Amino acid sequence: MMKFFKNIKGDKAIWGVVALLALFSFLPVYSASSNLVYVVGNGTTMGYLVKHALFLFLGFGIIYGVHKVPTHFFKGLSLIAMPVVLILLVYTLAQGSSSGATNTSRWIRLPIVGFTFQASTLASVVLMIYVARYLTKIKDKVITFSESILPLWIPVFLVIVLILPANFSTAAIIFFMVLVLCFLGGYPIKYLMGIVGAGLLGLTLFVLTAKALPDLFPNRVDTWMSRIESFSNSEDTEADYQIERAKIAIASGGLIGNGAGKSVMKNFLPQSSSDFIYAIIVEEYGLIGGFTLMFFYLLLLFRIVVVANANQTIFGKLLVVGVGLPIVFQALINMAVAVQLFPVTGQPLPLISMGGTSIWMTCLAIGVVLSASIKRTSSEIQSMEMDETNPLEVLSGQL
Repeated sequence: MMKFFKNIKGDKAIWGVVALLALFSFLPVYSASSNLVYVVGNGTTMGYLVKHALFLFLGFGIIYGVHKVPTHFFKGLSLIAMPVVLILLVYTLAQGSSSGATNTSRWIRLPIVGFTFQASTLASVVLMIYVARYLTKIKDKVITFSESILPLWIPVFLVIVLILPANFSTAAIIFFMVLVLCFLGGYPIKYLMGIVGAGLLGLTLFVLTAKALPDLFPNRVDTWMSRIESFSNSEDTEADYQIERAKIAIASGGLIGNGAGKSVMKNFLPQSSSDFIYAIIVEEYGLIGGFTLMFFYLLLLFRIVVVANANQTIFGKLLVVGVGLPIVFQALINMAVAVQLFPVTGQPLPLISMGGTSIWMTCLAIGVVLSASIKRTSSEIQSMEMDETNPLEVLSGQL
């Protein structure tokens, strides 16, 4: 065991925060899973707890394995992974399993292991690494917009277009995070404004197409619009029953909460173990528990910024921000949805919500951040900053 801990490298504070969040997650998951058992009628609470433990165990295995990979290897790996991700997204959109009455295609069912995989979460991590690689390549170079269309924006828009029909919130978050990373990476602002305009135009065309051909994308645009309308119409208390029940749960929690496992609204709030688990946490542990959880996510953000600032390479800095910032951003969105500061998005709470793909991809991103937090030798730093004029040479040299 001591030998194992000696092999753990990287930022110890990030390891500690991630471990604490994972350990704490067992309490709300075990409590909220009773909704699936006694209301929905699936499985047992102990079964869901064991499943969650297995997901976290495999997730920490991913963190450990990925954090041992030298940071510059991710450049070449992102080139290989991008075509794979695009194929998975096309396959998901073509035959992904449905989710209730909304007929969304977000998951690929893996029949051998018996669970589903959400390709969009993998796509977000891979895309951010890919964008960080490109921004490193053009750093301190004068580049025109036309030169960046094929290597940068075509992959970005392909990923977003393939995710958008089934999952608008994930597509919007990815697009926003790419813009933030490009801004921090020194990409010209005037070009970014053009990309924002193109994105808004593309979204408008998609909505108009979906309205004109409702059978092509059943229920999706109507679902988005109803969520936005219910968010903006504060007087309509029946517009979004999920938000209303989440607010009831938060209000009943008070300052110190009702105690672990004593949530009442978990039996009435849909997705209480995933998308709205923060409301259950506040109900059981009060505002103190809710703010403490928020503090740990902000602490994680602080350490991500510290690691990015301390990294000795441009790629390392952009890599840490690109894969680390979305974790905290997603957590804040999840919390904001529960208190009606943001429309319902369906984004889980990282490392807390029940769900395999979300946990694994969060752990993948954390592993990348930890890899970048390890101090490298001068020869390794030189490898990270080398000029990637020929992608085939880079791949052969790195792999």
